[in-house]
Amino acid sequence: MSQIPRPLSLQSQYFGRWCPLSVRKQSVLPSSRYARRLHTSTVTDDDIARLASLPLHPLTLADLVKHGRPPLSTQQLLSSANFTLSILPARLAHRIRSLRNLPFIVVSNPNISQIHQNYLHSLSTLLPWAEKDIKTLEDEVKFAEVMTDLVQTHSNTISILARGFLESRKYISPKDVTRFLDEHLRARIGTRLIAEQHLALHMSSQPHYDISEEDSSEAPSDFIGVIDTKLRPAKIVQHCEAIVSEICELRYGVRPHVVINGVPDYTFAHIPVHLEYIITELLKNSFRATVENGMEREPIEVTIAPFTQENGSRFESQATVNNSDQGNLDVVSKTFTGHSPPESTLNVDSEHIRPLARSTPGVTIRIRDRGGGIAPENYAHIWDYSFTTFNEDEASSTLGGVSPGIEALNTISGGGGDGVHSLAGLGYGLPLGRAYAEYFGGSIKVQNLYGWGTDVYLRLRGVGKLD
Repeated sequence: MSQIPRPLSLQSQYFGRWCPLSVRKQSVLPSSRYARRLHTSTVTDDDIARLASLPLHPLTLADLVKHGRPPLSTQQLLSSANFTLSILPARLAHRIRSLRNLPFIVVSNPNISQIHQNYLHSLSTLLPWAEKDIKTLEDEVKFAEVMTDLVQTHSNTISILARGFLESRKYISPKDVTRFLDEHLRARIGTRLIAEQHLALHMSSQPHYDISEEDSSEAPSDFIGVIDTKLRPAKIVQHCEAIVSEICELRYGVRPHVVINGVPDYTFAHIPVHLEYIITELLKNSFRATVENGMEREPIEVTIAPFTQENGSRFESQATVNNSDQGNLDVVSKTFTGHSPPESTLNVDSEHIRPLARSTPGVTIRIRDRGGGIAPENYAHIWDYSFTTFNEDEASSTLGGVSPGIEALNTISGGGGDGVHSLAGLGYGLPLGRAYAEYFGGSIKVQNLYGWGTDVYLRLRGVGKLD
């Protein structure tokens, strides 16, 4: 049996094939062994209250690329470190407060309590830095160790929360859990991304490798940290197709084929691992529906439609990234303390697809299949975190990495650092995919034609002008 290809991990992407060879050879890569040597400060309730009272501002792709193209100079690298330090403590404090707002019996669950402790630990490693600027390369290296510890500490947050809420389902409604997770996991995307971006810039920065020994034959990288400035969506689709096809054939004995049309050579600036996760989830659903509907001879059609300034007049309004999209408001968690949020924050319209700002390049990707569509009774729940669809034994096996009785295509769920099996069959794929899409002002729309098939429209906005 051939080995099933899997998406590259975040660490291998950022510190492997996406970094110049010379950087990989000579960079000072923070290691997990540093976690034992990190200086920490005791986190008090006053610290949490003070930091959580600070307003959070939406994160944009432009924020992540503003420090310049690698290799960064010493000053640029220090600027990135101080930017990272300026926004992470408050974001961690907001997550701690959000968890503490849950009903006491829920947050007392060992798994949810573990996540709470993880956030406390990460904040304790940042507090010693919070009152000073990072002014030397020695301090920057130590700060990179803190960022490495943060990323590793929170690598399994989603699967641990899934288990915790499954075990607490007698004490909190599925609707409340979906609302809480949607807000909490969106905020988590930003926290990890900020830390990972600085780590990637650290690895490709001028002060940490000898330019004189750089392999001149190596082509310059198109990456600014974790952002590919020349990301080709068609290439991501082909990569995800290979993964999904292999698993589909193992499960069903057949594999539908994908036809890519539109403008397959189009490129724009975005985060490959986010797009990879979204496309994998969408193709997984299309492949399974196509095969189970007996239409495996019909191609799954993927259309790449660019959005540029030249055709921006098609859209009259402009979309902006807001705090609600990024889970920064802690609105949902406050409902558990007796504060009712505005109705608009409780109902997300799955039919909505936003226009992109006319000054921002981007792309619309349509995935069309003949899989028979989504049954009306299921359509209203496609954005739910459907952790209640399995009994406790099945879900525990799934979260432990074993998925008996669950379709093989479900085993490629995951994303954001969790293992490929960790969310299998729990229905986290689509809502997480939408969170990734909407985080930077994009959107997903599902056009369902029951009895025939499904069209999914994924729209992503990139970075505007890049120097």
